[in-house]
Amino acid sequence: MCVKLSLLDRSRTRVGHSDGAALTHTVERAVTAEGAGYHRFWVAEHHGVPGIASGSPAVLLAAVAGRTQRIRLGSGGVMLPHHQPLVVAEQFLVLAGLHPGRIDLGVGRSLGFTDPVRRALRRQMEEPDTFATDIAELRGFLERTAPVTARPVVEETIPLFVLATGAGLTVAADLGLPVVLGGPVLDDPALPQTLAGYREAFRPHRDSQPHVTVSLDVLVADTDAEARDLALPEVWAMAQSRRTGLFDALEPVAAIREQLGDPLGNNRQRERIEGALDRVTAGSKQTVRRRLEQLAARSGADELLVSGSTYDRDALAASDAAVASLLR
Repeated sequence: MCVKLSLLDRSRTRVGHSDGAALTHTVERAVTAEGAGYHRFWVAEHHGVPGIASGSPAVLLAAVAGRTQRIRLGSGGVMLPHHQPLVVAEQFLVLAGLHPGRIDLGVGRSLGFTDPVRRALRRQMEEPDTFATDIAELRGFLERTAPVTARPVVEETIPLFVLATGAGLTVAADLGLPVVLGGPVLDDPALPQTLAGYREAFRPHRDSQPHVTVSLDVLVADTDAEARDLALPEVWAMAQSRRTGLFDALEPVAAIREQLGDPLGNNRQRERIEGALDRVTAGSKQTVRRRLEQLAARSGADELLVSGSTYDRDALAASDAAVASLLR
């Protein structure tokens, strides 16, 4: 696979550990990712989600940058509906001024997780979609073509990425920007045609070229069964969120199995969880390599942005190292 490999961490909380520990864990994961040879390390923005500790990518990236030396750092992503483009530009220009040549800026259009969160963010579902114009304004500040000069002034132009599904691909193509694609669209049989449309419609900005990053959860262990166990805490949290409305901290595998009974609960519950586990790219090195090669071939991806969460941090570190070894 002739693709770059990057890592996304969502600062997932874990039962028995504080939210602050989740942030420390993100920084530590970035340090090990740099040592493993990952190209980029990205963090995410989520507001008011119980199982995710960080709602401020720029602040968290400052901490990560202080503990790393070479790896590129970015956001996957800053949700522009919640921010003024000038403020986002200033935050990332500060990072670029302190850590030249290492900062990326991924932007998305997702609104808050719940109605109370959206109200707190002063953004409601029915408001006009200004995503494309916000990106154009943001780029103007980063490239110093706007009426206001965002500071600090830096020599480099910070790369912009669009987190895209559906209409986001059109926005990225119109603005000549790279895309980051993830979720159910990766399983769509029409994925090759969808991305061909992006590449054909791409309107270069300066010397930009189409660039596709595919983002997916990946976990590797010695066997497929062990890797599926690693995926269980995240799948369980998601299943519980649909029942309770709360996306909670990751739990140990043993505790989950105790709640479910072993095998995984009643037949209906077992089918749901097993189906969700099937959608995670989790397995031995051989299994994961095969799946990633298939995805790279279908998408023509230039880069893989892998994520994956589990309760056992030692097993997660081993998984990250194993994924990195697949592309060496």
